[in-house]
This record gives sequence, structure tokens and C-alpha cells, in this order.
Amino acid sequence: MPMIEAKVSMELPVEKRDVLKAEFGKAISIMGKPESYLMINLIDKQDLYFGGKKLDKGAYVEVKVLGSIDSAASDKMTSRLCQILETELGIPGNSVYISYWGTPNWGWNGGNF
Repeated sequence: MPMIEAKVSMELPVEKRDVLKAEFGKAISIMGKPESYLMINLIDKQDLYFGGKKLDKGAYVEVKVLGSIDSAASDKMTSRLCQILETELGIPGNSVYISYWGTPNWGWNGGNF
């Protein structure tokens, strides 16, 4: 059960949400996870700051997966997510921050995987 949550500084119209959903869905395979279990949460119009300065175009992304995080996969995933955010929203890579979380337990439908 992977989860990608992206907080971005700008407004996301429906068509951009649809594109991000599709692109994140393809990208999750880098982490060895299927899109069929992927949950995505897109949160727009966030006030994001770095170094005391507000980011006009910025993103904070969390990638959560069942199991441990492979360093090589997360490095490739970071590259791909930065590409997606720059291409689709014009957010430069130096304004994208990504964290990775692995867990041994993930609940769904009344039980754990």
C-alpha cells in the first residue's frame, strides 16, 4: 500500500491533478509497488518556506510504503518526482523536498497487510 502526498504552493486545477495522478501512478513502480494499491493526496495552495523565505513555486512530497525503503529506488524516485513537478507545475528541483517512510504495518479493510 503506497501513498504519495504532495503539498504544493500553487493552485492545482482539475486537469493538473489528473496529470499528476497519472504520472505518480507510473512512478510508483520505481519503488517496486503497484499503482493498483497507490493512494494519492494532492494538497494545493500551501505556504511553504525554506531558509526563512516563502517559496513561490515549491513542493513537499511524502512517499510512504509498506516495508523498507531501498536507497537506490528512492534516489531514482526523487529524480522522477522532480521531473514530473518541474514539467507539469514549473517547480524547480531545488524547491522540491521529498521524504520517504517505510512501515512494517499498513492497515486496510479491517486488517493489516
